[in-house]
Amino acid sequence: MKKRILIVDDVELNRVILAEIFKDVYEIIEACDGAEAIAVINGNTEIAAVLLDLIMPNVDGLGVLRDMNQTGKIKNIPVFLITAASSEEMLLEGYNLGAVDVITKPFLPHFLRCRITSVVELYEHRNNLESLVAQQLEKIERMNQSMVETLATIIEFRDCESGEHVKRIRGLTEKLMVEAGRLYPEYYMPPEEIEKIGIASVLHDVGKIAIPDMILNKPGRLTAEEFAVMKEHTTRGCEMLEQIPADVMDEGVYRYSYDICRHHHERWDGKGYPDGLKGDEIAIWAQAVSVADVYDALTSERVYKKAYEPKKAVSMIHNGECGTFNPRLLHIFDVVMGRDDAEKQDGE
Repeated sequence: MKKRILIVDDVELNRVILAEIFKDVYEIIEACDGAEAIAVINGNTEIAAVLLDLIMPNVDGLGVLRDMNQTGKIKNIPVFLITAASSEEMLLEGYNLGAVDVITKPFLPHFLRCRITSVVELYEHRNNLESLVAQQLEKIERMNQSMVETLATIIEFRDCESGEHVKRIRGLTEKLMVEAGRLYPEYYMPPEEIEKIGIASVLHDVGKIAIPDMILNKPGRLTAEEFAVMKEHTTRGCEMLEQIPADVMDEGVYRYSYDICRHHHERWDGKGYPDGLKGDEIAIWAQAVSVADVYDALTSERVYKKAYEPKKAVSMIHNGECGTFNPRLLHIFDVVMGRDDAEKQDGE
């Protein structure tokens, strides 16, 4: 099937001449002004090139280029400007808007056909390459997520959990991060980064793989010596993450995973572990996972305790029964949990 090119010119004779030059190589689509061209471009994904007159009534060529920039079409469709005596200023603006070349009148058929065909082939090759790269990145991302979920499932089985724990942690962590960015601009992160943090949160307890079962699943209170071993899951988890090849895990997911794994038991007042960090020394994503982890632990039944009601769990977190947390993060947590008075608080 022939590739399609769009010829846009308000002078019919120019369209006829250009169509005659390209009819043996391309399927020709015509538009008599900028408005019609915009409609054709936005409604047709198979256009290989646009031959665009600059000076036209209603919407001129620059207007078409602006629309193509807004829709992103300019990245994948080469645009050639058709001109006889356009000003240097208009041509410069056309180039700045993404036009690749200028076609001057009168037209030189053979030269013009070779020039445009070469650029079309270049764009086609680039577009195919970008598509292939995007597919490979998507495949790697799926592999990363699958690997993370597999590791998390292993951890949950060892910890006598159902596997739903890490899913709840991820869901609450992502909600906390979204709300943090809404309430406090300094905490804002793009959606794609929040998604990586969510994936990383699943690995917060990966180091528990290295903790003996007799400690990990002990039904009673841990002794001081046993608790010291349990605390090692933060650093042991980081040691495991360091063994993952760089080409296997997304760099961003790795960085967040490392931070979260090591610091999700740090506390705002510096009384957490393993590094005794305090305040904003603890990354906000590790703080978010910390709150999510504590809340889910309180509201879930464990071998050593019954589940608390959500309202009681929230109260315990606020009262400092589970360590101290960032006051702003507690406000964010309240908003996410839907407390009636949450929006009235200052959050400081």
